[in-house]
Amino acid sequence: MRMLVFFDLPVLTREERRAYTQFRRFLLNDGFDMIQFSVYGRILNGRDAESKHLERVIANLPPEGSVRVLTVTEKQYAGMWILVGTPIFQENQVSADQMVLF
Repeated sequence: MRMLVFFDLPVLTREERRAYTQFRRFLLNDGFDMIQFSVYGRILNGRDAESKHLERVIANLPPEGSVRVLTVTEKQYAGMWILVGTPIFQENQVSADQMVLF
């Protein structure tokens, strides 16, 4: 499974930029990889991991902005079309077949 976090956060004031940076750093420290700007994804190992990381995201939400979470299966994620650009490094390294090893 993959958990995707989408967010739009205001960055007009110093406090808003600080909240944005703290949230982004939390995502990176929690094992999320940037898929594209303001879209981060993480591989999960079942429903227990999903609820654990969802709780972590909720606990670290910034005070303002929009944050959304979507969990999809590896098959659904593999069906994503990249219309412009190239796959990120992590997408090249880990395929759905390799997930059995985790």
